Amino acid sequence: MRKQYHFRPSDRGLLAWDVDRLVTLSAGLPLIEVSLTQIRELDEPFWFSAEGDIPTCRKFVEHARLIREVDPSFPIILSADGGVMDGMHRVCRALMDEQKTIRAVRFANDPELDYIGVDAEDLPYEA
Repeated sequence: MRKQYHFRPSDRGLLAWDVDRLVTLSAGLPLIEVSLTQIRELDEPFWFSAEGDIPTCRKFVEHARLIREVDPSFPIILSADGGVMDGMHRVCRALMDEQKTIRAVRFANDPELDYIGVDAEDLPYEA
């Protein structure tokens, strides 16, 4: 699987965290059950929010395949403010399966950024 990053836009440019590092840093955090009603990204343009990122049918199907193939045994990773840093496909799977909650871990303080102001296409994607 291609290397993944969690992105957030900011006035400093694009902020990026390496998801592999987030998984490592979150390994010791306590597991919690989070109501799907608390996952705000379910009602936001999460995957297609970048300018020019058009939700074509092909892109929609790519995400549908990823949702179908997720391993729901892994908890999602939430930032200190409750935003999804890793696991949005698992969240969507839980919603499709009509679950009310999902297992998660949540940072008390967000980890240090890996990249600030770097274009997403310029990040290293080799595993």
